[in-house]
Amino acid sequence: MQYTDVTAFLKDGQTALTKGPVAMIFVEDDVEVATTLRHHEQMGFASVLAFMPAVFDLSRDLQETVHRIDYDATAEGAVEAAVNAIAAAATGVWMFYCYNAEYLFFPFCETRSISELLAFHTEERRDAMLTYVVDLYADDLSEHPDAVSLDRAHLDRSGYYALARKDAENGYQPKERQLDFFGGLRWRFEEHVPYTRRKIDRIALFRAQAGVALRADHTFSQEEYNTYACPWHHNLTAALCSFRTAKALKRNPGSTHGIHTFKWHNSAPFEWHSRQLLDLGLMEPGQWF
Repeated sequence: MQYTDVTAFLKDGQTALTKGPVAMIFVEDDVEVATTLRHHEQMGFASVLAFMPAVFDLSRDLQETVHRIDYDATAEGAVEAAVNAIAAAATGVWMFYCYNAEYLFFPFCETRSISELLAFHTEERRDAMLTYVVDLYADDLSEHPDAVSLDRAHLDRSGYYALARKDAENGYQPKERQLDFFGGLRWRFEEHVPYTRRKIDRIALFRAQAGVALRADHTFSQEEYNTYACPWHHNLTAALCSFRTAKALKRNPGSTHGIHTFKWHNSAPFEWHSRQLLDLGLMEPGQWF
């Protein structure tokens, strides 16, 4: 199932959007593409869409199960444009988006499906879920110069914090139930990261709704989508365990030669299990037990 562009998919692949949740994976390079797609298939997504360059190879089993759309995800504004186009064609459907070498984890995901998670979240009258981008990195950059290793992946155990999100249209007063979250490699190596790209929060799970659009800063035009919880209690949150920042820091000529290791005293091996993320406070179960 391969489509020449988003328009062709919306014309011929509409059946993939009739039932959610739908995962949209944006492939920026050829690193861990197959593992990313398989991970989200195993999470229980009804459909997985892969936006990727036509020249990239895809294994035969994934060709049969993934909806592949020829696309340049690295172009300016390309991700928001594709997400909004797909969402506009599937009002009411739960959707998810991420990049290759990023892996979604949510509370108890080893025994519960993404559909169960979102069914509970819907019952709590929520239309979006906050996810934290948790940076992963290889422990030995001499052995893994691109900073990517599934077997030797590490994460930061601490160093995460939040600041009030200011409303520029309302005298820079704090927005209700909205925070900007920071930490990980973007915090430790902030001199190499533009200020506008240092946040680690992303509304990666959302329900498509007419008139609600994804913006370039990973927030939505509907402010309630950007909140971390409802007014009456804490809600579920999830984590996106991601090699994306580590890859960028090692590929960028301005930073690669100054970084010999990402490990520090607060590094820990990543266990690829939701319990570790819950114990570190990198996601919350809310009222879901």
